[in-house]
Amino acid sequence: MRVSKRASGAIAMGAAFALIASGCSSGNDDEGGTSANSSDGAIVVDGTEPENPLVPANTTETGGGKIIDWLWTGLVEYPNNGGAPQNALAESIETSDSKVYKIKIKQNTKFHDGTVVKAKNFVDAWNWGAYSPNGAQNASFFADIDGFADVNTSDPDGDGPKKAPEPKAKEMSGLKVVDDWNFEVTLAAPTAVFPTKLGYSTFMPLPDAFFSQGAEAFGKKPIGNGPVSFVSWENNVAIKLTRFDDYNLRDKMKIKDVNVKIYQDDTAAYNDLVSNNLDFQQQVPVSSLAGDNWKNDLGDRAISSTTPSTGIIAFPIYDKRFQNPKLRKAISLSVNRQEITDKIFFGNRKPADSWANPLTPGAKPGNCTACQFKPDEAKQLLAEAGGFTGQLKMYYNADASHKDWMEAVAGQVKNTLGIDAVAVGVPTFAVFRQNINAHKMDGAYRAGWQQDYPDVENWINPLYVTGGSSNDGLYSNPEVDALAKQASSAPSLEASHELFAKAVEKIDQDVPTMPIYFGGQQSGHSVKIKKMELSNVGELDITSVEL
Repeated sequence: MRVSKRASGAIAMGAAFALIASGCSSGNDDEGGTSANSSDGAIVVDGTEPENPLVPANTTETGGGKIIDWLWTGLVEYPNNGGAPQNALAESIETSDSKVYKIKIKQNTKFHDGTVVKAKNFVDAWNWGAYSPNGAQNASFFADIDGFADVNTSDPDGDGPKKAPEPKAKEMSGLKVVDDWNFEVTLAAPTAVFPTKLGYSTFMPLPDAFFSQGAEAFGKKPIGNGPVSFVSWENNVAIKLTRFDDYNLRDKMKIKDVNVKIYQDDTAAYNDLVSNNLDFQQQVPVSSLAGDNWKNDLGDRAISSTTPSTGIIAFPIYDKRFQNPKLRKAISLSVNRQEITDKIFFGNRKPADSWANPLTPGAKPGNCTACQFKPDEAKQLLAEAGGFTGQLKMYYNADASHKDWMEAVAGQVKNTLGIDAVAVGVPTFAVFRQNINAHKMDGAYRAGWQQDYPDVENWINPLYVTGGSSNDGLYSNPEVDALAKQASSAPSLEASHELFAKAVEKIDQDVPTMPIYFGGQQSGHSVKIKKMELSNVGELDITSVEL
C-alpha cells in the first residue's frame, strides 16, 4: 500500500481514525486518449500557487505542501487508510528512553541530482530549519531537540521594533552524525510524540546543493528525493513534475508525468474536470454540492471521503480591537454552525464542536464551548467587552469556494450582534497568506487547518503556543505554553493527551480562533484514471495512479 508523506501519521501507536482510501475504477486503458503504455502517461491535477519557494521547512500551506509531499520522501510514511505508520527512508528508529533516538537510514537512495542521501542531509536540513536567522516558518517543529534554544531566538516584544538577539549557536547540540547512514537525536526532555512527527515535510533531508544555492534559488527549482522530480514552475500557471527513475523505495510511480495546473477559480477547474480536461480535483466547488449535482455530473468518477481538517476563522490578536477575549467569544457564540453546514454545505460538513478535529488521536470531542450558538450570551459578552466600533472585516481567499460560508458567518454576526460584519475576498491564496504572515490583517480571516501528523499535539503547539509555526494571530497565554510544554515532554502519549486537554480548556476561555466546521471532502477524477487512492488527508496519492 502506498502511504502519504506529509500531513498525518504516528509512530509506535495505532492511528485512531479511519479515513477513506479510495480505490476508484473507471474506464479502461484506452479511454481519455491514454496510450497503450500507461506507464508513459501523464495526468493534470488542480493546484494553487505556492506561497513561497518550495523549501520543506518554510512551507506551511497546502498548495506548496502537496508538491513537497510528492517531491520528497522522509524517514516515516503514513498509510492512506489511517493505519499505523511505517518506516520509509528510515531503516530503523530506536529509543530506550524517549529522549535519545538512534536513526538508521536506508543506504544508497538518491536525490534528484544524483547525489546520495546521507545522515548528514537530515542533520544539516534540521539545523538550517531551526536556525532563526534563516526565517523558516516551521522552525518551532524542532523545539523538542536539545540545543534548539541556542539556535532559535525571538523578537522580545512579539512584533514590535525590537529585534531578536543573535543565537548563541548555529547547530543544535542534540543532533549528531554517527556515519553516512546513522545519526542520533537527543531531545531536551523525553518526548513520546517525537517519532510521530518525523514524516512531516519539515523533517525532510536537503541535498548539498541547497546550501550552495541558497533557499530562494533552490526553492524555485527544488531537488528532492521522492518518486517524482521537479521540471518547471510557471508562476500562477503550472508546476510540472516527472517520474524519478532512480527512485528505489517501494512507492514507485506507475505513470510518468504530473502537471499541476494552477487555477484562480475552482469553478473553472470543476468545469475542466467534468469535461475530462482535468484528471483530478481535490475539492469540487461548494456550488456543485446542492442537490448532489457533483455526483450527477461525475457519476462513478465522484469520490467522497472524510479528512482530519477543520474550517477556522482566526483573529489578529496583534490588533488592539481583537484583544478582549469576551469580544472574541461573543463573535464565536453568534455563529450558528449547524445552519451553515446544512444550508451552505448541504450536510457535507459537520459543525465544529472541538478545538482539535475528532479524527485525531488524543482529541476530545465537544470541548469547544465557544463553538455553541448562544445569541443571548453573545450579546451580553459583547456589552461587557464594550462593544465593537467600525466594520468587522472577515477575509477569505477568493480563488476557492469560501465566499458563501464566509458571507453566511458575517451575516450571522451582523444579525445577532449588530456589528457591521462583512466578508472580504482576497483574489489569490498566495497574496492572502502573504498578508497573514506579514501580520497585516485588520480583520478576522479564514484559517483552516489540515493536520500534519495524527496527534492532538499538532492542533495545539503550531496554532496556540507562543511562537508556534502557524500562530499567525500572535495569540499568547503563558498558562497554555506551560501546559503544552509539559504535555509535549510527557513520558507517554496518554499522559501527553491529558495535559493537552488541560491546555485546551485555557484556549477555550480565550477563543483565539473560531472552529466553524469539520471537513468532508468531495473529489473527482477523469475517465482517464483507471485506479487511484487518496492519502489520509485527501491529497492525491500520485504513485497509486493507474491509467
